[in-house]
Amino acid sequence: MERSARQPPVRAPPSVGALGEVSLRTQRRLHGRVRQATANRPPERAGVRGRTLSSVVGVSTYSVWVGMLRSLVPHGRTHRLSVVIAGMLHCAATQAAGESGRKPPEGSVAASLLRASEEADPESVAAEIGDLLHRLFRDARVVHRRVSARGEKYSILEGVVQEFATWCNMPWE
Repeated sequence: MERSARQPPVRAPPSVGALGEVSLRTQRRLHGRVRQATANRPPERAGVRGRTLSSVVGVSTYSVWVGMLRSLVPHGRTHRLSVVIAGMLHCAATQAAGESGRKPPEGSVAASLLRASEEADPESVAAEIGDLLHRLFRDARVVHRRVSARGEKYSILEGVVQEFATWCNMPWE
């Protein structure tokens, strides 16, 4: 098949080198997407996809929180991050309570936050808002899974749920 002089030559996309190799940046991006797609995720709520805290706190506040997590999580201590994120959730729950003078619709983010704020059991709290936490970390593009110096695997989300559930517990009172 002959090319006419007027047709431009076929060029490789910028992520592909002259010999057809894929750039290191593209390899890392693809590896991250594959790892994210195959990671263990909490089961989706029936009929609810893409729930996010931005529906309660607003897009600007949510983007600030995502930026905070993106900068703090990679080098932050879990016990400090847990309190900050639990505080974010309590702020969202307060806004959900003030925003909806009436009962929020079942399955909404506001309803989940209000139910979780009334729970004392961390497992019940995780069942209500676990998907919101996973989404927050995914939007910030940071991982919540960690490995201790002893080799034990744990998650920042466990600490967040524990702090959220025991937020008002003050044994000295």
